[in-house]
Amino acid sequence: MNDADLTEEQKNYLHGFVAGSGVLQLLPTFAGTLGLSLHGAGIGSASASGAAAAATLTCPEAIHFQAQDQQTAAGGKLVPEEVAKRKRFPLDQWDDLARHAAEGRFPKGTDVLAFKYQGLFYVAPAQDAYMCRLRFAGGILPSFQLRRVADIAESWGGGYADVTTRSNLQVRQIKAQDAVRVVEALHEAGIVNRGSGADNIRNITGCPTAGIDPQELYDTRPLSQQMHHYILNHREMYGLPRKFNIAFDGGGTISAVEDTNDIGFSAVRVGEGKIDADGKPVAPGVYFRMALGGITGHQDFARDSGLLLTADECVPVAAAVVRVFIAEGDRTDRKKARLKYVLDRWGHAKFIVETERLMPAPLRRLGLEQCEPRLPVDKHGHIGFHPQSPAGFWYVGVTLPVGRMRVDQMRGLADIADRHGSGSIRLTVWQNLLISDIPAERIDAVKAEIETLGLGYSATSVRAGLVACTGAAGCKYAAAHTKQHAMEAAAYLEPRLKLDAAVNIHFTGCHHSCAQHYMGDLGMLGTQVEVGDDLVEGYHVFVGGGYGAEQGVGREVFHGVPATDVPLLFERILRSYLEHRNAPDQTFREFIRRHSSEQLALLFEEPAVTS
Repeated sequence: MNDADLTEEQKNYLHGFVAGSGVLQLLPTFAGTLGLSLHGAGIGSASASGAAAAATLTCPEAIHFQAQDQQTAAGGKLVPEEVAKRKRFPLDQWDDLARHAAEGRFPKGTDVLAFKYQGLFYVAPAQDAYMCRLRFAGGILPSFQLRRVADIAESWGGGYADVTTRSNLQVRQIKAQDAVRVVEALHEAGIVNRGSGADNIRNITGCPTAGIDPQELYDTRPLSQQMHHYILNHREMYGLPRKFNIAFDGGGTISAVEDTNDIGFSAVRVGEGKIDADGKPVAPGVYFRMALGGITGHQDFARDSGLLLTADECVPVAAAVVRVFIAEGDRTDRKKARLKYVLDRWGHAKFIVETERLMPAPLRRLGLEQCEPRLPVDKHGHIGFHPQSPAGFWYVGVTLPVGRMRVDQMRGLADIADRHGSGSIRLTVWQNLLISDIPAERIDAVKAEIETLGLGYSATSVRAGLVACTGAAGCKYAAAHTKQHAMEAAAYLEPRLKLDAAVNIHFTGCHHSCAQHYMGDLGMLGTQVEVGDDLVEGYHVFVGGGYGAEQGVGREVFHGVPATDVPLLFERILRSYLEHRNAPDQTFREFIRRHSSEQLALLFEEPAVTS
């Protein structure tokens, strides 16, 4: 037998079998027996590594190995995470996870990264336990899944779940021996969380009111679901240079905060008589704009690409963008391995040209100014009761204490959704959730049941705009206990201040900015502060951040404030705003942006003590 006796399909099968079976050391004998040409197949010699051999095969993850080869050929040195992914693709380490569980031990070294591909984060030294992050397309889940997550948290976790800033849930305090049980229980409930952590595309977000918003231009739920399933079923969408975020905004009253994502799609309306960049008429209707490069932790928002896409083009174009990022993202420096840095190096125009090469036809270009402006966003429409579509029904935004729900509260919320709504739960990036499809005559009953659970629905509460990352209680990077400090601040402020509307207060524990402190009205970045001879937990304080039409990076006005001083500082800031604003309807953001940082520091400083 020789090469000529085999079809291309048979050759590819045999080459793939050999490369993936762990018998590369037998290649000379195996090839000699079959009469196959190793050189022509691109598998390499018997001394080649498995990943190097696979780099020229047709397996989906080969594009990652080829990108690594390109960067090492240019003189770069792969970071340890890339070396580990090259030696063994993390999606293939289920047996290792099962072995660790059977032996009751947690991962070490680069296995910590690999196990995140199954959604399991070993969070030592903050906790000697796993945190399990889930996936819900667009943040929407049926009530039975919320109950199942409650069961999992009760059986194998800490008895609670946290809503994240990606409209997601995570369960904490999972023991090593229970890891496989948790993942299997999630899959049995239809919650496939593969790639919810590590160097992968994270949970796909969308407008929490998608499909029920009277203002929206497009119901983004199908797009979130299509992108979700595309990721789950395309192996090359894993093992990226770093994490990647995608969001879909349908133009409704609640934003998807898409401009903070690596890819942000925004629905727009195009009127009559518009001509694209090629001189072709554009049919009037609803399209999508694509913005690229958002990463607020690095003080950058996504910028418009100049493209006008149909809804059907969004997922294929997103996949093409990710493939360009796979090829060009930095594999030698984790700090520079996000999409923003490829765009900074190339410029947006070149990046779009390279993306377009992967598409079957040229993409349509139309200036943003030729699209109708986005209708206003209700900045706090994710809290309280609001009319929805169809008429006669309402949704309620439930405030959760910095995103945390006990299992009894999760079950109670699922019961409310079933009894009074359609059984749908909608998670938001503000760490709260919505229950939709409530008839008007049941609003009072829903209010009473939410209060019975110890939760709220008031849009004027300090807690309504309170966001906090996991903090030092569950994250090794965090310098402060963010959730604890956020709740202490809220408990101090609520009996002392009455706000006309919620002010967004974001507590983040470290430079990774999981709570996106730069886009908060008030943004807190955890740090260690010298007090006498001691180091205590504290924060750098930023003000005036925003997103969408209010887009802006918060300015630092105080540096190194001890955590114990934060509640009183908040009171001074908010009282100063209420006393010095130009009009009763002037927003906190408007107030902040009409003052310099120096003026704000003076307004907010502690009053001098007089004798």
